[in-house]
Amino acid sequence: MKTLLLLRHAKSDWSDSSLADVDRPLNRRGRRAAARMGRLLQSESLLPDLLVSSPAVRARKTAVRVARRCGYERAIELQPDLYHAAPGGICRVLRSLWSDPACVLLVGHNPGLEELLERLTGQYERFPTAALAQLALPIESWDDLEVSSSATLLNLWRPRQLD
Repeated sequence: MKTLLLLRHAKSDWSDSSLADVDRPLNRRGRRAAARMGRLLQSESLLPDLLVSSPAVRARKTAVRVARRCGYERAIELQPDLYHAAPGGICRVLRSLWSDPACVLLVGHNPGLEELLERLTGQYERFPTAALAQLALPIESWDDLEVSSSATLLNLWRPRQLD
């Protein structure tokens, strides 16, 4: 059994129109939401064994804030293939992990995360910025993960619901 934590990057700052999409930072609300989700992981005792993130600035900054608040002290693995990845691409990244951790926290983007959540669980859930989903996957190794795998959605937290 594996645990997959899917986290959409927190709210980004659109104030500088000269920035490329990949370079957009978090806005104030996003920084607060990322820290809140990190504290949530800590309070739920969901410390990941591995944290994997898209290299986009908003995703990386979300990952760093979450890691700091939940007590994750290992390196954050940046995976370029997660930037705007579709469900199949996200699964390929997870299958390519250098180890076989029990719990992975993946920080990425929509629509890929929302679509992957729906494909794995068979249910549609709105997945706004900084939303966090906890999935149980009945697989022995990440090598076994497919888009068609069946997962159980254990929890879904949206920042506004935590206020």
